[in-house]
Amino acid sequence: MARVKRGVTKHARHKKVLDAAKGSRGRQKNTFRAAIQRVEKNRQYAYRDRRNKKRDFRKLWILRINASCRVNNIRYSEFIHLLHKNNIEMDRKILAHLAFNEPETFKSIVNQIRK
Repeated sequence: MARVKRGVTKHARHKKVLDAAKGSRGRQKNTFRAAIQRVEKNRQYAYRDRRNKKRDFRKLWILRINASCRVNNIRYSEFIHLLHKNNIEMDRKILAHLAFNEPETFKSIVNQIRK
């Protein structure tokens, strides 16, 4: 039985890992063994941060809404409570957009829920 030579397969596998390690520092972008570790760690970070990104955006939206609420003399928690009480179903992303880009519209919402 003839022996199997893996040159092409091995080269392709190494190339795939080294391409994924591009942008890393030092040996981690050049050597296969170090690149494997770097790529695995990068994937762990990517998995974790896809979830963290959602948290971070929610924090940002709340921050923006709170800042606009303070300008309009109402607390954030009070504002959200009054929205629910008046059955106004707007999520924080939309509210933050209005607060940041269209303060007059946001002010009219605040005035509407105060009545």
